[in-house]
Amino acid sequence: MSELVVNKVNELLNEEKWTRATLNSYTISNFNDLDSLVESAESSEIRNTIKEACDEHLVHTRNSIIALYISGVIALSRQVIDDSSLIKIISIFSDNHKWNIVEFLCLRILSYGENKFALRTLSECYDHENEKDKKYEIWKRLIKVDYEEADIVRYLAEREEEEGNLEAAVEFYKRAIHRYINKKHFANVKEVWQKLVLLIPDETDFFFHIEKKVSKINSTERASQLLEDLYESHKLSEQWDKCISILKRILYYDSKNVTARREITESFRQLYNDHSNLEEYIRLSNLNQSWRNVHDAIGDFEKHISVDIGTFVSHRSWGIGLIREIKGNDIVIDFAQKRGHIMSLKMAVSALTSLRKEHIWVLKSVWPKDKLHAAVKNNVSWALKMVIKSFNNTANMKQIKAELVPSVLTAGEWSTWSTEARKQLKTDPAFGNVPEKIDFFVVRDTPMSFDEKTYNRFKAERSFFGKLKILKEFLDHSDPESEYFGEIFNYFTAFLKDNNNINELVISSYLIVTHIITIYPFLNPGISFTFKDLLKDSEEIETRFASIEDNDLRQDFLKATKLNFENWPQIFVKLFPYHLSTYIIDILSEEKYTDLLKELYTRLLYQYKDKREAFIWLARNTEKNSWETSFNIPFEKVLIGMIHLLDISFREITNKREVSFNRKINKQILNFLFKEKNLTDHLSTADEDSLNRIFSLVNDVKDLDPSIKLELKSTILGRLPDFRFHGDEEKEKVSRGLIVTRKSFEEKQAKLQHILEVEIPINSKEIGTAIELGDLKENAEYKAGKEKQELLNIAVSKLKEDLEKASIFNTNEVDPKVISFGTKVVLFNMKTENEETFTFFGPWESNPTEHCISYLSPFGNKLWKHKEGDVVAFEINERDYKYRVEKITAEVF
Repeated sequence: MSELVVNKVNELLNEEKWTRATLNSYTISNFNDLDSLVESAESSEIRNTIKEACDEHLVHTRNSIIALYISGVIALSRQVIDDSSLIKIISIFSDNHKWNIVEFLCLRILSYGENKFALRTLSECYDHENEKDKKYEIWKRLIKVDYEEADIVRYLAEREEEEGNLEAAVEFYKRAIHRYINKKHFANVKEVWQKLVLLIPDETDFFFHIEKKVSKINSTERASQLLEDLYESHKLSEQWDKCISILKRILYYDSKNVTARREITESFRQLYNDHSNLEEYIRLSNLNQSWRNVHDAIGDFEKHISVDIGTFVSHRSWGIGLIREIKGNDIVIDFAQKRGHIMSLKMAVSALTSLRKEHIWVLKSVWPKDKLHAAVKNNVSWALKMVIKSFNNTANMKQIKAELVPSVLTAGEWSTWSTEARKQLKTDPAFGNVPEKIDFFVVRDTPMSFDEKTYNRFKAERSFFGKLKILKEFLDHSDPESEYFGEIFNYFTAFLKDNNNINELVISSYLIVTHIITIYPFLNPGISFTFKDLLKDSEEIETRFASIEDNDLRQDFLKATKLNFENWPQIFVKLFPYHLSTYIIDILSEEKYTDLLKELYTRLLYQYKDKREAFIWLARNTEKNSWETSFNIPFEKVLIGMIHLLDISFREITNKREVSFNRKINKQILNFLFKEKNLTDHLSTADEDSLNRIFSLVNDVKDLDPSIKLELKSTILGRLPDFRFHGDEEKEKVSRGLIVTRKSFEEKQAKLQHILEVEIPINSKEIGTAIELGDLKENAEYKAGKEKQELLNIAVSKLKEDLEKASIFNTNEVDPKVISFGTKVVLFNMKTENEETFTFFGPWESNPTEHCISYLSPFGNKLWKHKEGDVVAFEINERDYKYRVEKITAEVF
């Protein structure tokens, strides 16, 4: 069958060549037959052969309809973004006005996904055939994939307006104005702006957003021109507060604008026409005097005009007051603790802050506490609006909390309330965020869409990978049709314009963009290089990969590596410590790279101190039996590595080194060894040497809970009642408990006393201070205080237990005849032929780096009670030792 298909294609190509078929001889039926022929090629190998034959044919016969069509269809069926062959056919038939075939070919391309060329050509086809409704529907699809097309968007807006669909018309006009701004076609921007002013004059938030965009992309002068049109509209409707807002923005761009200054003065007159001191305040502020800085004049005027009978004010010492009366230049104010206070106008303007009647400070002063508490608690949306507006319509959650806790809500109530508040701030269109301050919120006059909120967050976010996270969120809840998406997407495509300066941001952008265009091929910006081109030197891969902070991108990086590099298995082994997931392990396993997996496991086992997270991940995610059966590694070695890391993490926490990281791995190791019973399970089957090795290591972890050690010991004795632990021989002879020096005993006592009398009271005070801040679930100080409290309690318990079982050694009882407590011993190492000197004390005095050995340690136990001249050979943790005792003396202590 495969040979028949290939032969049939070759026959058709030769027939077309020799008969020189004219365009008029082609029908839609001919193309359907070609589709059937391609579909009969069941395997990808046959299709490749057919495409190669067609491409070869096109070298000699560039306009072969059959070759172009078959090559183009096969390319699209592979999801390859290559529509050049079909585009060429469409152009041939368009030039010859064969519109029925043009329509068929365009629809054929579109069956594989949206395509700008196919949609545009199809709309022209319907225009020639006078199919207006079909043309408009295609236009609607085209503008979703062609972000630069603005004129068609405007045509659609005008059509919707003609048909009375004003809501749809407005959406198209909004989209058109964004595109005209990006294209810097200001004349078109102004025309659409004027249309929108007529249709939606009250959407000032939208107009201000457009004005800002124009000021950045075009010029501040043109932004000011647009605002003047908007001002005239609001002036006609006598919306003086909005007029003032618009004029302030015009004056921000040009403080010398005489017309704007005159108009804002008149707008203030209209807004405050019933104010008794209006003209006096205009005079005092020099608002209508050109020599005075206009912004200073406006500020002074607004301070003066806010001082009126019935206005609430705030004073830094006397709190909230109400202006009761104005007598000439004197103002009478009723403060809670200072009623009838008289203040000059000049003093009032500088010392008082005018407050809205709905200001949170006013409500705290005049509303009963129960009423305000109920209103805030039961109506989160109202409370958010009230507090945000209290601070010039800009506030973050920290400010909101400061106003409500504990004066209105308790810390416990805030925890539940703030969760709902954050949800509403994110989803309620009545709230917006400040473009340059990601965590500050405003109350909108008109609703803010999810797309605009997300776009504002994107603009405010400073880090590349923070922006990537917002891009993902945008695509999860919206789609590329949004005008805002184009600007977000362009941020990442901009990194791909210069592939000479390669870094993790360029590589990450490549991965992001290629991932998105596999879903939305029409977004392809025309990338002229491959992943392999970006990483010409494979030695850079490890560095680049480690710098990528997003797990999904790391996964895409690995997939691209597998496709582009022959040595990908070796690269995967190098990259594993930076991407701890089953993906690398599973791929290497599926592809039968057993030796490389053994190398990975063995390398991380021996580098467990340097590659802690990777080793712990393997220990936690690999079946216990697989270590030995698959990788020839005894599970005991895994346990030994984990116990060593447990001890290291405890010491690092004590020394305050990378505390958060070490607490995390410490918890993981404790769970692995004890909660998941991996250590207990091993002890239930291990031989006696392994039991002694493992238990000795666990016993040497000083900060481990003593009850865990006792439980492990009980487990061993439950299985082997006569089992001898290292040091048992001496313990049988010393019934008085742990032997210690007086100095060590007193140091432990002092440490216990310091914790009880100094550290615990300080910690209690810290916790009390943290509780006063409220919101215990989100209170980092409170959590840190409680964690420290737990550590202090554990330390106290351990110190008390140690002191209870300790017995102070009498210095007069040192026995220099044998190696014992308080002796100094010279040993001859028969393996290295060197002398080594040790002193023998207890675990409290032990310091191996200074050759001070504990009599309870495995090393001390093996030498214990030997005399001068004795030869002692033993093994500890798979290492052989052989010593001759040269000299024993009493150590002074």
